[in-house]
Amino acid sequence: MQKIKSLMSRQGLKSPQESVVDISPVESFRSPSQEELRELREQPTDPLAEQEIIDSIEEVYFSSDSFDMVQFELEKLPPDLNLLELEEYRDKLKRQQAAVSKRVADLILEKQPSYVKELERVTSLQTNLQLAAVICTNARRQLRSAKEGFTEASLGLLANQRRRQLLTGLLKSLRTIKTLQRTDVRLSEMLEEEDYPGAIQLCLECQKAASTFKHYNCISELNSKLQDTLEQIEEQLDVALSKTCKHFDVSHYTKVQLAYKLLGKTQTAMDQLHMHFTQAIHNTVFQVVLGYVELCAGNADTKFQKMQYKDLCTHITTDSYIPCLTDLCKALWEVMLSYHLTMRWHDEHYKEEVTTPVLLIHYHSKVLDDSSAEGSDESSDVDRSYVKKKLEHGLTRIWQDVQLKVKAYLLGTDMSNFKYDDFIVVLDVISRLMQVGEEFCGSKSEVLQESIKRQSVNYFKNYHRTRLEELRMFLENETWELCPVKSNFSIAQLHEFKFMGQCRSPSVSPSRQPESAELVELSLFEQYLQGGNPFEMQIDNKEEETEDVLASNGYESDELEKSVYQDYDSDSDVPEELKQDYVDEQTGDAPVKSVSRETLRSRKRSDYNLNRANAPILTNTTLNVIRLVGKYMQMMNILKPIAFDVIHCVSQLFDYYLYAVYTFFGRNDMHFQSASLPSQGSQPGVSRQTIPDYWYESSGLGLISSRLRTTLSRIQESLIDVEAGGENAGPHASPEERKEKVPSPHLSQLVVLTASDTLYGLAERVVATESLVFLAEQFEFLQPHLDTMMPSAKKPFLQQFYSQTVSTASELRKPIYWIVAAKAIDYEQMLLLMAGVKWDIKEIMSQHNIYVDVLLKEFEKFNQRLGDVSKIVRIPLPVSNVLWEHCIRLANRTLVEGYANVKKCSNEGRALMQLDFQQFLMKLEKLTDLRPIPDKEFVETYIKAYYLTENDMEQFIKNHREYSMKQLTNLVTVCLGSHINKKARQKLLAAIDDIDRPKR
Repeated sequence: MQKIKSLMSRQGLKSPQESVVDISPVESFRSPSQEELRELREQPTDPLAEQEIIDSIEEVYFSSDSFDMVQFELEKLPPDLNLLELEEYRDKLKRQQAAVSKRVADLILEKQPSYVKELERVTSLQTNLQLAAVICTNARRQLRSAKEGFTEASLGLLANQRRRQLLTGLLKSLRTIKTLQRTDVRLSEMLEEEDYPGAIQLCLECQKAASTFKHYNCISELNSKLQDTLEQIEEQLDVALSKTCKHFDVSHYTKVQLAYKLLGKTQTAMDQLHMHFTQAIHNTVFQVVLGYVELCAGNADTKFQKMQYKDLCTHITTDSYIPCLTDLCKALWEVMLSYHLTMRWHDEHYKEEVTTPVLLIHYHSKVLDDSSAEGSDESSDVDRSYVKKKLEHGLTRIWQDVQLKVKAYLLGTDMSNFKYDDFIVVLDVISRLMQVGEEFCGSKSEVLQESIKRQSVNYFKNYHRTRLEELRMFLENETWELCPVKSNFSIAQLHEFKFMGQCRSPSVSPSRQPESAELVELSLFEQYLQGGNPFEMQIDNKEEETEDVLASNGYESDELEKSVYQDYDSDSDVPEELKQDYVDEQTGDAPVKSVSRETLRSRKRSDYNLNRANAPILTNTTLNVIRLVGKYMQMMNILKPIAFDVIHCVSQLFDYYLYAVYTFFGRNDMHFQSASLPSQGSQPGVSRQTIPDYWYESSGLGLISSRLRTTLSRIQESLIDVEAGGENAGPHASPEERKEKVPSPHLSQLVVLTASDTLYGLAERVVATESLVFLAEQFEFLQPHLDTMMPSAKKPFLQQFYSQTVSTASELRKPIYWIVAAKAIDYEQMLLLMAGVKWDIKEIMSQHNIYVDVLLKEFEKFNQRLGDVSKIVRIPLPVSNVLWEHCIRLANRTLVEGYANVKKCSNEGRALMQLDFQQFLMKLEKLTDLRPIPDKEFVETYIKAYYLTENDMEQFIKNHREYSMKQLTNLVTVCLGSHINKKARQKLLAAIDDIDRPKR
């Protein structure tokens, strides 16, 4: 087709018919003439045959336009030419050419309308192009004219204006740069004023401005300087943050937090804050302890500053221990209060943010777009959550650091030799510190409790050992005289028990405070929010305690106290034993040399009646034991973890007092004494009196109950050092076991128990026994308080102590007063008089025997002596009853023993026995109010047994085992001897022997 177009362009526009002839003059061997073409078109052809001819043309003819067909055909000629073959081949080529020419002619004729139409469009396009060329020529000419007349002048003005604007902007930038160069001066001023938020805001604005002008060379140096300034601000901000750890200031802390918020380092600030609190705790305690150590050392040696805190604590002296501990707790309180206020600030700050969300959203909408505002809110929530968790976690961490520092201080000194009051102050301070910890983070302060428990147990063992030795000394020097106290005396009046009545004490935890007290509603942090320190109360509290001592002991006025001392300015007339027995009311550690004011007052004033019915009976030693119990309870009240150890020691105080009273007054060298009970050699100057066997043999008196016997044996085994007392009651104990024991006390030689005119020391016995009973009553009164302090697992011990020991105190009356009853009346004389009576009389007598009058005179003498003793010391009704009961029982058993000694007796003699006994009862009832008369049936039954038959006697022997073998044998041999045969008598005696065998 391209060949056809090129041919047409060379020959000009021709008709299609003309063009057909000139299609390809090169490619054909010769151009067909017009006639040939006409012939070709006119001659009928077979399309199939024509297509076969075209298909027979070789492919190479269609390969490319550069194909040289002449060269191709010539090369195909064989070496040997054959004219006939050549003509045939020529005719074949002609047919092929004719077929192709005809096909081309047909195609041309077929496409001729399209060709003509396209040719017309080409002609029209040529015309339009010529018109466009004319228009462009005119436009260029007009533009050339406009450039020369307008553009060059106007655009010059615009260029100058633009240059002016650029210079104006440059001048503004230079002025800004000049301002930035002077910013460091203002930043320094703001830092001196502690306006950290303003300084950071200014620095950030300068950095933003510097980034705008970073294309200037001078700005790069300024930008570096601003970065250094910002780092300097952060360093000063960190220092300002550390100051809040000791002295929290709301405005100061607000500035610091706002500054960190501007920096976008809220979380970093919180991490730094906790690090500063930890450092503040360490630095504070170290400086406090170091100050006291250097002060006590008295030299400028700097070796202490290089020591570890734990080693430094070991150099604290005893005198400076409590002041240092108090200052230590005060300093730690300031740190914890600052942390508490820090948490409070954040809580209030977050509440304000929550209550003003509209303002915050409005602010964000002005400053930020929606996406940035939402991102800021999310970041703020994350910071708030982080800070809250960090602060809550920090509570436990801060308190743990405080505990470890105080623990190191507590364990750095051996407090076993501290005075009691000093140790109580230490416990009180630590108890208050634990209360602070409980309110600070809800901690139970296990670290502090364990450390103070270790010190307390160590201290208390030594203290209790000393107190027991002191108690032994008091008991051995005790003259068992009545200690005069007011009739309304109560242990609550003693300052050692003041803690039981205080509604608020530094040592009492909130759980033990009355709910009605107003102070309970306020925590320590709320009470001391505006100032003050909870550890400043200790000294004031102790002073108040000291001032209450005189009032608690019964002084009615200062004038009275003064007059007492004016009248008794010398203690020369005071017995030496009183000087020794009185105990200092403040410490209880050692006896004082002067008699107490209470004794002076009691001796001077006549209105103090010792025989007053309701005056308690106690001794100085009893009062000392009560004071010790109060001190022990104070220690339990402050430190419950050692409550069991303390209560165990309290029980030992009571045990030792009970054991001493029994040892002094309840033991006697008599046959009834059990080998399992404590025994002691006879005292110097004490006459030994042989007591008849019939007083204890099968008597059933039950002087020492099995419970009391068990208690005394337990005390001797667990508390008494028998080796130190020279007793070999058991195997030798180990040194550790002996260390926990106390030697058995010995009665003072000033106490005389052998004088008959004093009823064998009845006054001393009454004071000793009834003081023990009074002590037991006070223990009963204290039981609810002890029970609340006792751990649940150890409460059975307390219950057992009360049921088996305290409750047995009154049971000591029987063995103690029995000794008096056994010696107060001459029962031996009565037996001798009864032995001289003739009982085998033949007629009934109307007059009783002389021994009855003698016995009654003995009772009258006893009653008179009892009255004399009551003038010295009040004899309570239970004591009087026990004494009369013992005397009557012993008299009745003496009567039975006398009747059992009779060799011969008639019925009239038995009637005389009844007459004598009835006379005795009638006169006796006038001397005593004791009803019924003890052992009355014991005598009457024995007398009536004379009238029994053989069978009744056998039953009598089996049913009445309270009589001794001798007494029963006498009934058989004397009463039934003449009425029964030998075999029957042997049978009855065998029955008596069977009854007695288990006893042996």
